[in-house]
Amino acid sequence: MSASATMSASERAASAYPLRPISFGDPAVDIERRADGTIYLRPRQPLGDYPVRLTDRLHHWAKTTPDRTFMAEREGGRGWRRISYAELLVAARHIASSLINRGLSAEKPVVILSGNSIDHALLAFGALSAGIPFCPVSPAYSLVSKDFGKLAYLMKLLTPGLVFAEDAERFADALAANVSLGTEIAASYGSVPGRDVTLLADLMATPVHPELDAVHGRIGPDTIAKFLLTSGSTGNPKAVINTQRMICANQVMLRETLAFLKDEPPVIVDWLPWNHTFGGNHNIGLTLYNGGSMYLDAGKPMPGGIEETVRNLQEISPTVYFNVPKGYESLLPYLRDDQGLRAKFFDRLHAMFFSGAALSPFVWNSLDELAVKEKGYRVPMLTGLGATETAPFFMSVNPRTSRSGHVGLPVSGNDAKLVPNNGKLEVRARGPNVMPGYWRQPEMTEKSFDEEGFYKLGDALKPADPDDFNAGFDFDGRIGEDFKLASGTWVSVGPLRARFVAACAPLVRDVVIAGINRDEISALVVLDLDGCRLINPTLAADDLVVTARDRLIRDAFRERFSRFLSTATGSSTRITRAILVDEPLSIDRGEVTDKGSINQRAVLEHRAALIEELYADTPPDRVITVG
Repeated sequence: MSASATMSASERAASAYPLRPISFGDPAVDIERRADGTIYLRPRQPLGDYPVRLTDRLHHWAKTTPDRTFMAEREGGRGWRRISYAELLVAARHIASSLINRGLSAEKPVVILSGNSIDHALLAFGALSAGIPFCPVSPAYSLVSKDFGKLAYLMKLLTPGLVFAEDAERFADALAANVSLGTEIAASYGSVPGRDVTLLADLMATPVHPELDAVHGRIGPDTIAKFLLTSGSTGNPKAVINTQRMICANQVMLRETLAFLKDEPPVIVDWLPWNHTFGGNHNIGLTLYNGGSMYLDAGKPMPGGIEETVRNLQEISPTVYFNVPKGYESLLPYLRDDQGLRAKFFDRLHAMFFSGAALSPFVWNSLDELAVKEKGYRVPMLTGLGATETAPFFMSVNPRTSRSGHVGLPVSGNDAKLVPNNGKLEVRARGPNVMPGYWRQPEMTEKSFDEEGFYKLGDALKPADPDDFNAGFDFDGRIGEDFKLASGTWVSVGPLRARFVAACAPLVRDVVIAGINRDEISALVVLDLDGCRLINPTLAADDLVVTARDRLIRDAFRERFSRFLSTATGSSTRITRAILVDEPLSIDRGEVTDKGSINQRAVLEHRAALIEELYADTPPDRVITVG
């Protein structure tokens, strides 16, 4: 029996085991159909009350559980540096006072360039306590970008009054090139040649402002809490206005849906970047709102980074685990090979949650198998649909129906509108968690909402059961990614990408579908280097060129590619040519974000030469053809 057949039998055996029972708010919707084909989904359960400001929850926990760890991070070789709820509140009040003294505002906000850390959190909560917006910026804009193009654009868009980087020397080039002489630079440590740098310790030493309580009391639902940046994968990033109402309402939506958060304070081991809504709103927010503890994971889902994640999970048992699909893929072999890690990981795990892309059935089923091996039950895997503009929680699956590609139903407080669009149903959102608009971009804001005030996500959905919409909805791709072949046939890119990646597991991390106005579809394949080493263990951890040209990898890919072609049902699903991309995707060109999300349009635009190779009458050797 082949290894693949053995795995399939093992996966089938795991699926027969029960799910761990967890508290969960099961959404149900009322449905309204209009004559023009528009469908409205309205949750039957109304949204409960939510706080005026997120820092109300900080005051609550600092009073009721003052010594509980809110956040911890590795401090060199000396173990965990921890900050309690009480300590966070004290520090936030002093920092807030320093920001009030500087006259900062939405027109002169705080910009944070460095990544996740306790010091980052101190400054963020100081800004929240003062009612002064802050904007966490992807460190990649400063440390990976070659030209600082996006960072320079953001500085002009946001006009910050204070720019913070934890390590001033590490960010010195970006700070010197992009922060005007009249703008204050702050840091935890380090210096910038030719510039004054204010230390975070000095901000924390500021006496409490006599008007601080009054200032905090004036923060209302419409007060801007932060600006979160879109990925900027097409053009420059947009600054999404995040109000207190958006964030606080969304936390109640999360708590009532993921009701197991009420059963015990969540413990989270998390690397997801705070400049994205998943890490910065969803995860920090639910930790604070529910009185939990967040352990910062300096690891990343890549060779040389996943080891730190493993180290942390060997010490800390999460109650709920959040990651992107690549993170689960990278963690999987360690969970499979290390029984101690597996026991620690699943010990008190209520649920896992993924976002950002589709989780392959191979990874999902493997996690089920490992949970059954350790605990005798499967741990629910959850996901949904949301956006930076929806704070982000908008739709959610339930544990019983959760599966790859399924996004469930709108959660309490959100109305969904499904609009016919080229044979698909385009989904739109309306609720207190939806943004008021993009900062200083009124025309872009206007284009993002329809005449009824629904935000246009740009995604398409299809019912899991056309006869029962309460069975939830499946993701049906991005409207803007779909295209027509020369024959006029529409290609639904999102579902095709997901099926291709699943069929080519574990070799393929993502795929870019080409073929607009062509006779047939082709593919630019982004390899998963970890998965490729399962086929050829001799491959280097980071050599994309050698991996893409390796004969074992090409043969293994060709075999999977051929099997995938055999499942095609017509020209809209028939891919016959592919190239294994051997040049890393570029963040400067907008091909990929710092969390690994790939932008189809940007890759096609900047890889035009590869497209021509794919469609050459006599394709070069690097083009893999099947069929």
